[in-house]
Parts: sequence; structure tokens; C-alpha cells
Amino acid sequence: MSVAEFIDSLLAGRTADLYLDGRWTPASGGATFAVEDPATGKVITEVAEGTAADGQAALAAADAAQAAWGATTPRERADILRGAFDLITAHADDFARLITAEMGKSLAEARGEVAYGAEFLRWFSEEAVRIDGRYGTLPSGKLQMMVDRRPVGPSLLITPWNFPLAMATRKLGPALAAGCTTIVKPAELTPLTTLAVAKVFEEVGVPAGVINVLTTTDPAATTGPLLSDLRLRKLSFTGSTPVGKALLAQAAEGVLRCSMELGGSAPFIVFEDADLDAAVEGAIAAKTRNIGEACTAANRFLVHRDVHDEFVERFAARMGALRVGAGDEPSTDLGPLIDDRSRVRVHGLVTDAVERGARVVVGGDLPDGPGHFYPATVLAGVSAEARVVTEEIFGPVAPVQVFSDEDEAVALANSTEYGLVGYVYTPDLDRVMRVAPRLQFGMLGVNAGVVSDPAAPFGGVKHSGLGREGGREGIDEYLEYQYVGIAR
Repeated sequence: MSVAEFIDSLLAGRTADLYLDGRWTPASGGATFAVEDPATGKVITEVAEGTAADGQAALAAADAAQAAWGATTPRERADILRGAFDLITAHADDFARLITAEMGKSLAEARGEVAYGAEFLRWFSEEAVRIDGRYGTLPSGKLQMMVDRRPVGPSLLITPWNFPLAMATRKLGPALAAGCTTIVKPAELTPLTTLAVAKVFEEVGVPAGVINVLTTTDPAATTGPLLSDLRLRKLSFTGSTPVGKALLAQAAEGVLRCSMELGGSAPFIVFEDADLDAAVEGAIAAKTRNIGEACTAANRFLVHRDVHDEFVERFAARMGALRVGAGDEPSTDLGPLIDDRSRVRVHGLVTDAVERGARVVVGGDLPDGPGHFYPATVLAGVSAEARVVTEEIFGPVAPVQVFSDEDEAVALANSTEYGLVGYVYTPDLDRVMRVAPRLQFGMLGVNAGVVSDPAAPFGGVKHSGLGREGGREGIDEYLEYQYVGIAR
């Protein structure tokens, strides 16, 4: 079955199996769970409900394959990754249809995710052949020092639902490039795309056991035991901060290498000298990309009082013009939120803000079903205590706050436990160089509303996580150092 046929079969309702040790197999318990279209609430297909026994089988397969995979040449690993990039790119429209069906984003955004996600495979195919070490004489002169870099080993990769292709490739790319075998646990809401990615790797010849995909609605029971198993050596997780903290505590038992890409509360700072045309366009990109369901989404809009009213008016007009609808409709700008719980939560944040004195400039209504839709919403006069400011929104809601000077903008921006990304709009380079070191974020966009790129290190500080994905730094998360001292 080709990749296109595989995707078509999922969309036609064929039950999706686990991918373990190079084989497609039902769950050991025989159970399945449903994957729904968030635009309609209808079931797309059923997916194998992995069990603890399946988790053990996945780890056994990854462990058995590790020595051989780690010993492959960098060029062999690079060629497999490049082949996967080429195949995903060739089937971009098929993957876009699948992403839209299970996640809800518009086809245009889904195609953008395919291009973005595939690029991680191309980038790390190039990094696979650039893993280096060093050699030299120690200062004492007694030993020659050789420093080599080795794959960490079998890795558990836990991905979120909001970018089902890109989050899988962002982890698989560096892991495979470094020579690590993997177990991928996709989100239960969007497992189909990850299974299709596994099909791609199967077609380009990845050896059995190198990639294992474990779908489940009970990750604690299925993958939890793996975290204390000495065969597992690495955990990479993208998701909420509370879950990430719990996984870190569990991973401590096995002293696992950990990468954590957690929550965000990105400030979008508009200074008084900003180009408002550019700032509004950047605000639209930073807020509504992926329906606002992104950890990099602008969560708080901090606007200088001299331009506040004009910015709010122009921003609200652009937000209000966005068309809400099913992702497969050509006119759609904003698809549905992922599920009804998310929709109700987002509306609760808006309601709380209004009760604390905020004004709804546009949007703010909870529409009737079917589908989990929510309109683009702008709130002005938002209290610093409102939940829409203190919590990650994950939806198309933009709360606006006012500041008077640079120090106040920095203080408001940093007044969060999160530190993933921030955005600054100003033409003043001196201001940028003053402000950037003071902003407590792992990434900063200057006059740009989107900063993510496979060639750049992605990650945050504080409660937004540990480690980096992408860039030259991304492969380091899957490599250990070995020092060899040789007597002269």
C-alpha cells in the first residue's frame, strides 16, 4: 500500500494499527478508540488502543535495533531522512487533507505545516553528517584527549495534537540523525498523521525497530512504565507544563536525558514608534496561526498608550474579518478548536475577563454547534489579574493591555512563569538591543510575528521547558559525549 493509499484508507474509515518493530499490528488487547473531525464531531476512524504490553514491545524493539542503527554511517541515516522529506513533500496535499480532518486547521495552514514539518527531515539529514568531536593534547602533556559523540539510545517521543506532522518530524529528525531508535506516542486526538509519517519511513526503508508508534488514550499506563526502564535513555515531550513537570519527576527514576517544550504566554509588545501596519499584520500572524492553538501564539498584547486606541481599532477590524468555518472550505481563515472542552475553556477566559472589567471589541460569542468553533476575539482594558492574561489561551482571543514606558513593558512581559517566545515591534535598533537581554524568553521576534524555523533553535526558559529543538542545537539533545584519555 502506497503512502497516498494509506492516507486515503484512514480517511475512508479503515482501523489504524500500531506500528511496532516494522510491522502494522492491532493492540494486544484488541481495543480501539475513535478519532473525530472537530469541525463536525463525526468519527473519522478507529485507532488501536495500545496497552502496557504494547509499550514494552515497542521498547524491546527499539532496544534490539539500537546497536545496529547507532552503527550505521551518517550518510545512511542522512539518506533515509532525505528520502522521507522527499516523499512527504510529494504527498503534501494528502498529508494536508489528513491534518485538516483530524486537527481542524484550514487546508492552507495544513499545507504550511507539511512544508514546515518536512523541512526538519531535510535539515537533520544535513546535520547527520556533521556530528563532530575533537582531539588534542591535555595541558599536562600526559594524555592525548579524544572526545567522541555517541547516540543517547532508545528515545520516547511524546507529541501534542496541534501540529501532528511537524511535532513528529521535529523529534524524529534529530533522533534518527543522531543514531537513536524511537518510540513515538502521538496525542490521542490526532494520531493519524503520525501513523502516516511512520508509513513514509517504512517506504523509504527505515530498519525494523528504529521507529515504533504507540497510540493510546491512557499514556500513564502505556508509556509510564517505560520511564523507569533502564533500556530507555531519553524522553522528549511537547505539551502542557503540568504534564511536563509530572513526566520530569517520573524520568528522574531512570535518570533520563530530557527535552521539554512546554507552555507559553507570549507577550506581543507594540512600542509608540512601531509601524502599525506591520504590527497589525504581525499580530494577526502571531495570534491566529493554527487557530491560536500554538505555544508560540501571542497571549498578551502590550501596547504603548500613545498608539493603543489606533492599534486596537485596526487589529479588531482585521480580526473581525476572519472567516470561521470547516478547514476544508476554501474560504476558511479559522477552523474549529480541537474539542468542545477547549472551546468552553476559551469562552470561560473571555467571560472572566469581562467580569473583571474588560471590553469586548469584537467576537466573544459562543456559537452553536455542530463543530467546536470560536470567533476571533479582541478584548481591551484587560485586568492584570484576568485569567486570559495569566493562563495560556490556546485559542483566537487577544487581550490588550496598556503600558507607558519601556520599563513597564518589560515588567509586564516578564510577569509570567513562562518564557518561550516574545514579540517586539519597534524600528529602533538601540531599543531592541536594550530590551532583548531583559526579556526572559528563549526566543524573540523583532518586527516579525512568526519566528519558528527548522534551522533555528526552538525552546524556552523558566516553566516553558528544557533543551532546544531545531537548529544545530537540536541534534545535541540526542548525543552523549565520551572522553578517551590515551597515554603518550
